[in-house]
Amino acid sequence: MECTSFPETPMNDPRTRAIHVEPPDRRLIPYQRPQPWGMAPDLVIPDALTGDERLWAPVADGICSRPLHLNPLGGFYVHLLRVRRSGLLQRHRHSGPVHAWVLEGRWRYLEHDWIAERGSYIFEPPGETHTLVVPDDCAEMITLFTVHGALMYVDPDGVSTGYDDVFTRIEIYRAHFEAIGYGADYVKRFMR
Repeated sequence: MECTSFPETPMNDPRTRAIHVEPPDRRLIPYQRPQPWGMAPDLVIPDALTGDERLWAPVADGICSRPLHLNPLGGFYVHLLRVRRSGLLQRHRHSGPVHAWVLEGRWRYLEHDWIAERGSYIFEPPGETHTLVVPDDCAEMITLFTVHGALMYVDPDGVSTGYDDVFTRIEIYRAHFEAIGYGADYVKRFMR
């Protein structure tokens, strides 16, 4: 039996053969549909631990707060708490859950035997009442807190002495940014 050769055609001519291109990996293709109407834009803070002192609002002697996310509709706020003094900070009760991640230093609650140190994650359930203390040998403590609901400040017997929530925080930050010349509306960049 004799082999038949096929004439050179563009399909089998090696000089004109199409280059095989792999289809793109679909996992690497960005989402192709529009985002939901009315969705808030992403909030990105490139240098949240900035040394720019103007972004840290004083809330008490030796205590400052750096806003990261203020969410009035969700009733929560995320902030960095920086403490540059030791001793008792406050006693409070939570109406909602709180998440904390210690970035620098350490602190504890008088009501518990654990110590929150750099790298520690802490979950505080709603209803918990505790007394925050920074030890004498800690020069600076910075903790990322996500606070849902309110902190209700109380005395040792549980009698209310005040409260803090996303709305009081917004007012603290508005007043601070106004006082440093950024204008009160500067706080809007942290709101979603």
